[in-house]
Amino acid sequence: MMLAAKPSLSICKGTARRSVPAGPRAVRPAVGRCQRLVVRAEETTTTTSSSFDSEKVLKDLQQKWDAVENKGTVAAYAAGAVVALWLSSTIVNAINSVPLLPKMMELVGLGYSAWFTYRYLLFKSSREELLKDIGELSKKISGSE
Repeated sequence: MMLAAKPSLSICKGTARRSVPAGPRAVRPAVGRCQRLVVRAEETTTTTSSSFDSEKVLKDLQQKWDAVENKGTVAAYAAGAVVALWLSSTIVNAINSVPLLPKMMELVGLGYSAWFTYRYLLFKSSREELLKDIGELSKKISGSE
């Protein structure tokens, strides 16, 4: 579902005055030298519908869970990830309470983002290098290399 709207605008000839009404108003015929254009939002439907099949996702997750040999190890890793997330949140909040440190960290992040953009995203050859590096890393992680 999309809403399409055209602007609402009044133009008065001779005065060069423009005004945009604050809220929806009824269309009135032009009186005197002013002309009014009022537009309504109309609903248009599109044929692109992205549906989410939750049963398929749940079945897929169930199959993957059943294929896991050592469920205790997976549960330990998940618990460790939750603890690591909590610990990192605590550290970030502690750093955030130090007076000038958050602004300095923002500057460091901004500088690193600018460097990364210049180094990997600005030129075509460096973008190709980045994609190659990401591909190699994903192969190492998945164990297919």
